Amino acid sequence: MTDPSNSVPDRLAIDGGVPMLAERIDVWPPRDAAIKAALDSAWQSGDWGRYDGEWTARLRDQLSALHGGAEVMLCASGTIGVELALRGLGLEPGDEVAVAGYDFPGNFRAIEAVGARPLLVDLAPRTWCLSVESFEAAIGESTRAVIVSHLHGGMAEMAEMERLCRARGIAIIEDVCQAPGAACHGKMLGTWSDVAIWSFGGSKLLTAGRGGAVISNRPEIMQRMRVYSERGNQAFPLSELQACVLVPQLEKLDERNQIRSRAVDRITRDLTAADWLEPLAAAASGERRAYYKTGWRYRPDPACGRSREAFIAAIRAEGVPFDAGFRGFGQRSGRRCRKPGPLLHSQLAAESTLILHHPILLGSEETLRLVAAAVLKVGATWRLERCRDGSR
Repeated sequence: MTDPSNSVPDRLAIDGGVPMLAERIDVWPPRDAAIKAALDSAWQSGDWGRYDGEWTARLRDQLSALHGGAEVMLCASGTIGVELALRGLGLEPGDEVAVAGYDFPGNFRAIEAVGARPLLVDLAPRTWCLSVESFEAAIGESTRAVIVSHLHGGMAEMAEMERLCRARGIAIIEDVCQAPGAACHGKMLGTWSDVAIWSFGGSKLLTAGRGGAVISNRPEIMQRMRVYSERGNQAFPLSELQACVLVPQLEKLDERNQIRSRAVDRITRDLTAADWLEPLAAAASGERRAYYKTGWRYRPDPACGRSREAFIAAIRAEGVPFDAGFRGFGQRSGRRCRKPGPLLHSQLAAESTLILHHPILLGSEETLRLVAAAVLKVGATWRLERCRDGSR
């Protein structure tokens, strides 16, 4: 790892210079002795070959306890979890399900998979999540449910969403795949809704390579999901081996979420001078955030007119794992969805979002310092190049 000059920046790594972070620091999943011990235990007991054993039972119990005793169905992925939740709600062809115009693409497809029609609504600019006001204005006679995703370290305004949906008889599916363990107003995300979804995909904060969970305190939803999934056995299972690596991670989730939150605060402070990056609004009082893909908005004008793609290429060459956000649904055909109003904030998010992958947030103070230094190095180099070009 190198330390840049405080005056004239080093040559960018993309141009042949030395990367700020020369060692790979975004390795995931964690090299955790507790995970290895759980795998050894599953092998010794023979549970690794069972459909349902000690570890799946423990994982269900732990998730249930976090959600006030709600029932838990473990499943193959968060994506299939959203579809199962929609089926559990008993939706029929022609029913509308609202989803933000900027969201994980699988949520749009899950709505289509059950024969319902996506209703696209805009984001709230402060939270990067579905706007309650946009949703309320879009509700129609066929609107039966809404998928609310908590994205990029933000969280939706769930108290307002809950009040609106209860008054209008609309079901809430809470997509907590990016925010396990986060909370607002003293309530954990996933407990504001009729049904909640967690993901255990390969890059997630809790990872088993694949897997997910559907959580609800409404027995009729869970029963419909069981009936749909029963094909002689569970058609969309999470295995005992997957459960055994998740249990020790879940036990450390709160501790690691706190570490990641402090890291985001540190990086955000260090990037105050990076006027081409606009961070998500700071956590409000009573919010406990979880950071999977930490979001910034990229502003090309202060970045000497350089594109978001140019910044990603330059910063990744420095060893910092930034990527673009979702493509969003703004360009989806009106044959596939209803778009009752403009999706201005959703389109802005699709065009400008940058996300920082979470493993780096568990790094040392020196690593966090170098993350910010690398971003500032790219900006300083581009501005120096613009000054040179302007003097020619």
